[in-house]
Amino acid sequence: MKKILILGSTGSIGTNALELIRNNREHYQVIGISGNKNIELLKKQIEEFKPTSIYVGSEQDALNLKKEYPFLKEIYFGENGLAELSKNSDYDIILTAVSGAIGIDATVEAIKREKRIALANKETMVSAGAYINKLLKEYPKAEIVPVDSEHSALFQSLQGFKKENVKKLIITASGGTFRGKDLAYLENVTVEQALKHPNWSMGKKITIDSSTLVNKGLEVIEAHELFNVDYDNIEVIVHPQSIVHSMVEYVDGSIIAQMGVANMKTPILYAFTYPEKEFNSSINFLNLIKTNNLTFEEPDRKTFKGIDLAYRAGKIGGTMPTVFNASNEVAVELFMKKKIKFLDVYRIIEEAMNSHQILSLNTDNALNIIKEVDRETRKKVREQWER
Repeated sequence: MKKILILGSTGSIGTNALELIRNNREHYQVIGISGNKNIELLKKQIEEFKPTSIYVGSEQDALNLKKEYPFLKEIYFGENGLAELSKNSDYDIILTAVSGAIGIDATVEAIKREKRIALANKETMVSAGAYINKLLKEYPKAEIVPVDSEHSALFQSLQGFKKENVKKLIITASGGTFRGKDLAYLENVTVEQALKHPNWSMGKKITIDSSTLVNKGLEVIEAHELFNVDYDNIEVIVHPQSIVHSMVEYVDGSIIAQMGVANMKTPILYAFTYPEKEFNSSINFLNLIKTNNLTFEEPDRKTFKGIDLAYRAGKIGGTMPTVFNASNEVAVELFMKKKIKFLDVYRIIEEAMNSHQILSLNTDNALNIIKEVDRETRKKVREQWER
């Protein structure tokens, strides 16, 4: 039986993971979960899965939950709580499904314990990819299996082949909520409009990222760090049907693609079972007969600037990807609070990148540098744009 720790159990990835476990209890035991503000859902999960340890956002919520559920051995909270949960819990696999840079420290602790990390937190590899890869070499029994549908597809399509045989990675994009729209249309779009994704049911932050195509930019940087492929050999194409989740083109002209229905259960399950494949009754299967129209097109990179800004940040390297990610996180937060307009997201990212003095991460102090740049970037953006 595999012991699972889920960071972000109340989000879309976390709830999908728990449904998989619910339908295969003889194989999995949930030993720890974490939530932030959705306390009512967290309570239901505690009652159903009986974890021994949890994380919650505030100290008051932690005290209340301790009184209500005395069987909980440890309740963590605060800035370092997720890392402590990862450091001290007894698990085989940790699913990092929290959004934002808060997931980095928890991943670091899991690597040091040489665990499997089912990684659904883009920011870990975007902000700290170089440091994470260095750490993985120091702890060779640790492993990262990506959970993002695109990176899971690339991971699966790379199995059995040598890196030198890879010509390029092809990351697919749905095109987001506003595919085909121009700058004039985007100037006054609302939060409610941006949250209406045509294919995927996801958390609010990642749905906004999808609408700006910043999400694809984050995925480009993450793919570079996960698979050690040059940026010039990573391509983004729009595939509106979201059936082909990503592809790998090889030097002999063949393209290996991973296909499936548009939900997150398949990549989560694969991260739990790799290198095996396992049936689960909650998985939906693709009907190829009804899937009769797969199309591909170039992304509109002039209108949706998130992709090119990400390539620029990634190629510059150092702390620039950290700035790209942190400024975007704050920009999305401000947009969802209706304090800025949609296109201001790009302006915020670009201004933050243009004003940043790049620092090298080729140092033993790299993680502290990343954290400080992340904090400073967020602070500057808020001071300039929060009204």
